[in-house]
Amino acid sequence: MTLLASVGGNRVPVVAQLVRADEDSVQTRELQRYLRWRNPRHSDVLAAQRGERARIRGEKGILS
Repeated sequence: MTLLASVGGNRVPVVAQLVRADEDSVQTRELQRYLRWRNPRHSDVLAAQRGERARIRGEKGILS
């Protein structure tokens, strides 16, 4: 059984539109999950990176 949208001559089945929207949200969610895994932004890691950059600047005599 296929439900057709009758507004404006749209011939894409309503169910297909819903499935496509769901696939897009799943794809977006998976991409965001991968990026969070690939580029972690933990506060302790960021603090360590800032400390290391400050130490290097101190060794070079750069003040900021």
